[in-house]
Amino acid sequence: MTRFLCIIPLVLITSAASAQQQGQDVCARDASRFCRAHLDGGDQVVLICLKQNRARLSKACQALLTRHGQ
Repeated sequence: MTRFLCIIPLVLITSAASAQQQGQDVCARDASRFCRAHLDGGDQVVLICLKQNRARLSKACQALLTRHGQ
């Protein structure tokens, strides 16, 4: 029983990391397409660039930004 209880946090951490990675993958193509010059500037710079190009982004990336309050 103790082993089972120790595994639960590991599963939760792994699933959260997987969801975050899927989110990054959704906008990766758009970021490389519209924000290539800003990719080395960090996440916030890329986010600003994506928001500036919102009308040109894929529907999935637009939805992800909306879900995260951007």
